[in-house]
Amino acid sequence: MIIVEEFQDFIDQIDHPEHKERMVNTLDHIITNFPRLKKEFKWNQPMFSDHGTFIIGFSVSKQHMSVAPEAVALDQFDESIKNAGYERTKQIFKIKWKDELDLGLIDKIIQYNIEDKKDMTKFWR
Repeated sequence: MIIVEEFQDFIDQIDHPEHKERMVNTLDHIITNFPRLKKEFKWNQPMFSDHGTFIIGFSVSKQHMSVAPEAVALDQFDESIKNAGYERTKQIFKIKWKDELDLGLIDKIIQYNIEDKKDMTKFWR
């Protein structure tokens, strides 16, 4: 596991061992597959940025893990999110702990945001 110091306090606060493992695996996957992304902890959530612009963030609750890639990316991947069985809101989608985790979908969303925001100079769209 490659979990970095920036995320350790967040991980330590997840009580359920399976939920903790899923979050660690997700963050490790992103760190491994997108090494150029900056690891940040803001607004009580682990997130990743590229050249100072937000790419994706995560949070956890008792029932699910939330994925926050911004509304533009959610709109772009709306059908894939629904097909995966995830619940979508305006700014996030929720992956219930009992649902299968589709890291391939998360990878596509990250890659989309990296490309779509390559010329952005602000943190948010």
